[in-house]
Amino acid sequence: MSAESVATATSTTPEHSGSAPRDRHLGLALFVIAAAQLMVILDATITNIALPAIQTDLGVSDANLAWIVNSYALAFGGLLLLGGKAGDLFGRRRIFQVGIAVFTLASLLGGLAPNEGLLIGARILQGVGAALAAPSALALITTTFPAGKPRNRAMGVYAAMGGLGATVGLLLGGLLTDVLDWRWVFFVNIPIGLAVLAGTRSLVEAERHPGRLDVPGAVTGTGGLISLVYGITRGGEHGWTNGLTLGCFAVAAVLLVAFLFLQARTPDAMMPLRLFNDRNRWGSYATMLFIGSGMFAFFYFLTLYMQLILGYSPIKTGFAYLPFSFGMAAAAGISSKLVAHIAPRLIAAPGLLVAAVGMFWFATLEPDSSYAGHLMPAMFVTALGLGMSFVPMTLGAVSGVAHQDTGIASALLNTAQQIGGALGLAVLSTISNSAADDKLPHAASALYRGLATRDLGLVSKAGDALTHGYTMAFVAAGVVFVAGAAVTAFAVNAGRQQHTEGAAPVHMG
Repeated sequence: MSAESVATATSTTPEHSGSAPRDRHLGLALFVIAAAQLMVILDATITNIALPAIQTDLGVSDANLAWIVNSYALAFGGLLLLGGKAGDLFGRRRIFQVGIAVFTLASLLGGLAPNEGLLIGARILQGVGAALAAPSALALITTTFPAGKPRNRAMGVYAAMGGLGATVGLLLGGLLTDVLDWRWVFFVNIPIGLAVLAGTRSLVEAERHPGRLDVPGAVTGTGGLISLVYGITRGGEHGWTNGLTLGCFAVAAVLLVAFLFLQARTPDAMMPLRLFNDRNRWGSYATMLFIGSGMFAFFYFLTLYMQLILGYSPIKTGFAYLPFSFGMAAAAGISSKLVAHIAPRLIAAPGLLVAAVGMFWFATLEPDSSYAGHLMPAMFVTALGLGMSFVPMTLGAVSGVAHQDTGIASALLNTAQQIGGALGLAVLSTISNSAADDKLPHAASALYRGLATRDLGLVSKAGDALTHGYTMAFVAAGVVFVAGAAVTAFAVNAGRQQHTEGAAPVHMG
């Protein structure tokens, strides 16, 4: 679930809200914004279902497979704040158009990619486009839709797309991969993107604000994170004392220290450090890092388990995730009511512990585990726990923020989720690959080889090794959720009133 689905009523200044012509094509404008939000969010999950097909077709190594997911998350999360600032400076509709155009072009390149390097490059470019388009999409609602019922309806649809995107991505990814080809998980964005671009004239441009882009901050911050994730991934494959691995960690340390130095001294900082002065706010951001870390890994490893070990088709895998969507929706509805009566840490911390129980349940998987007796209940428990934690953390991140910082505070929460997901997946995929290789080197390749030659003994041995690797990753994900619960209990000490004033309800699909 993306933190982008937090729709705060104060996140942007409602320029033109009263002057928008009544006969403006609000229906078209709503379609444009909703379609853009759906496209950006579903691309975070649509490729998960296609991963085994991509690996087989392009010969992607086990270590590099995670980069097809991580490259998008890193570019999206690392440049999201810069994209929001660009909209303020150069016009939100213009930046929205540029972002959708970049995203659409990148989708075409991804669908045509002949090898893993070009595919990962296209995913990075998709992340850049998403980072430009996503912040402006929410801001354009306040400039296009008159205050009152039209704007409230638009906010509700926008938030619903954020929740629906993850589920639609899983189902659509399965359908396209099964019926057509994995390349269509990218090609499907092209008609949507062109339709969105054609309808952007219906959007009302906002007033521009003074300031400048924090390009040095974007370069050092995003570069440092990419170096860190690559170092973690390479360390698991080539050893932690490998020269290039150590070089990546050194570069990451220098760039991230430089990033913090620049953010403390730049008037138009991409990530204003003043937002971390409040204990509850930095606690919410830190918790979202842990949530993203565990949740990205959950989707990644469970998808591989269902397709490679249980032999599910892509479309069957997509439908298998429906209990997760139901659990998230149920928990979000409950927690959105509880926040008015209970302190947030008393909702989020137990929720993360419940999610950890779900992960430890997945850690008991065997190569022949059943869906109804094992996967489905564990999936539902995990979803209930995550749904309980999302609402109080999203509200905590924007509660009590100065008016000029509300948009940045909301975007920073989504940044924390995306970056946490990328870092978590890098660490957990390293753990999984190492555990599998201890039992059988290059287990995934051995599985494909055994299937091709009908060597049932090799298939069984490879399946055991891969399952062992996945379960070790689920154990680590459970520990991540427990750590997130501890951070929440320690750092988030606000009472219920602090988290219910000044923020609109959180809508989760």
